Amino acid sequence: MTHRIIHPEGWLPAKGYANGVLARDGTLHIGGQIGWDETKTFVSEDFVGQMRQALKNIVAVVKSAGGRAEDVTRLTWFVTDKSEYLERQAEVGAAYRDVFGKHFPAMSMVVVAGLVEDKAVVEIEATAHLS
Repeated sequence: MTHRIIHPEGWLPAKGYANGVLARDGTLHIGGQIGWDETKTFVSEDFVGQMRQALKNIVAVVKSAGGRAEDVTRLTWFVTDKSEYLERQAEVGAAYRDVFGKHFPAMSMVVVAGLVEDKAVVEIEATAHLS
């Protein structure tokens, strides 16, 4: 097998996508995570609340593959409101550190007109390298 699908235990099924795909070389590709929990219920309508949950979801996928947050090497953020992100950077930083500590992988941010889930205001995808 060239890859393994990663799906955290207890999460509702992913329909039409995979939460994570672990390649034979240890590269873990994590699909875009949004601000809902394992039951696909949004934890907040707020940007910072959704961002925190999306990051927690990424860590859950990494841990399900046998890794840890420090194995994440790249995050790509898709946000619907650039000004809210900029205005709340102190809160964003605090929430980020609550989940990832002081681990800062390579990051990009893209401002988008909208996301597939109407309630979503941020989506974050990631890459991790597991040894």
